[in-house]
Amino acid sequence: MIFDTDIFIWAQRGNEKAAKLMEKSDERFLSVQTYMELLQCAKNKTQHKYVKDFLSSFGFIVLPLTENIGHRASIYVEEYTLSSGLRSGDAIIAATAVENSLILASSNLKHFKVVKELQLKRFRP
Repeated sequence: MIFDTDIFIWAQRGNEKAAKLMEKSDERFLSVQTYMELLQCAKNKTQHKYVKDFLSSFGFIVLPLTENIGHRASIYVEEYTLSSGLRSGDAIIAATAVENSLILASSNLKHFKVVKELQLKRFRP
């Protein structure tokens, strides 16, 4: 399973359901986009270290931005930005999930529901 940025934020805020969702997943992935968003939210090097240690301790694998993911994400932006407001970061996350045949866990389904080939798992905090 690949996790959207919001799941990590819920877990960091102490949401037990988010933590359990991560724990029960056999394989844990995140897009490099999510990784960058988590680091970008950090206010100092201590928080950077916390993010990296958290991901490492749970065995998360950061999936890189490949040419295919970039191409697919650009198509999503072209197709869905005007009609649904899909943003580039979410397009990269969705494309990463689709290209790797992974289910995306997110509580922000409105961001992703327009992507027809994307498999979504709704998280309710």
